[in-house]
Amino acid sequence: MRRRLRALVTAFFALPLALAAAPSAHAADPTTMTSGFYVDPDASAKRWVAANPGDGRAPAISASLANTPAARWFGSWSGAIGTAAGSYAGAADRADKLPLLVAYNIYNRDYCGGHSAGGAASPAAYANWIAQFAGGIANRPAVVLLEPDSLGDYGCMNQAQISERQGMLSGALSQFSRQAPNTWVYLDSGNPGWADAATMAQRLHNAGLRQAHGFSLNISNYFTTAENTAYGNAVNRELSSRYGYTKPFVVDTSRNGNGSNGQWCNPSGRRIGTPTRLGGGAEMLLWIKTPGESDGNCGVGGGSSAGQFLPEVAYKMIYGY
Repeated sequence: MRRRLRALVTAFFALPLALAAAPSAHAADPTTMTSGFYVDPDASAKRWVAANPGDGRAPAISASLANTPAARWFGSWSGAIGTAAGSYAGAADRADKLPLLVAYNIYNRDYCGGHSAGGAASPAAYANWIAQFAGGIANRPAVVLLEPDSLGDYGCMNQAQISERQGMLSGALSQFSRQAPNTWVYLDSGNPGWADAATMAQRLHNAGLRQAHGFSLNISNYFTTAENTAYGNAVNRELSSRYGYTKPFVVDTSRNGNGSNGQWCNPSGRRIGTPTRLGGGAEMLLWIKTPGESDGNCGVGGGSSAGQFLPEVAYKMIYGY
């Protein structure tokens, strides 16, 4: 009851500022409505440790990976998405923790890369899916990372396809604004190696960034936090000069401890980065991609599928070799 009252008071006193800010700004701050970040009880690293207690790698994976707050990804594999998102957000809410959720089901997902191809069957199907996603979270506090790669993945798309994707993203943001008032949604904006800051600022704005709380960087990639912070600030300078507003950003630090070697698909020699936390040069540093989960059939994950947990890769990532 005390936490609920605190949240209501926070929302009440934040209201005038929210009304004066960008149209998407929410009255409530989900980070103040909870006592910390939620650890997914069904995380792949946690499941592997439970199933392999006698494995010599298990203690390190348990200590360094399994209990670090990280995002859960939702897509076509999640079943009835409203139920799935609601169940996860509800479990976190009962624990007084803030959950991190990734929406990853946009129509023509990973259109150019292909390793994570799939998604909803049509733009209309996606609109229905994301509406149920937002409705499942409802008024619970949450952080949502919206459609990783969707704005970086333009290289092989024509203008009609780009416009279609922008419409889907803008529509998704509208659903969260209407149905999930205590959710901070970050529209994904790729990474520093994908598009220059001016290009990304334009893509973000055209996809409805004004409706979002902010934008996300480096999901499933390896660029250092410093590189991402510099890029995020550059994007904000472009947003300010072109469109008259800026937005907070978050950085995926799950695998950036050794930075990037120029490869994105299961490169060797990478290392885990700063665990999930507030601040750190961005609004939050988050583990969004789970260390040890494959990027696809490539690199040191040859023979695996995207999302498959690879204990040897996870173990090496703890120590950076």
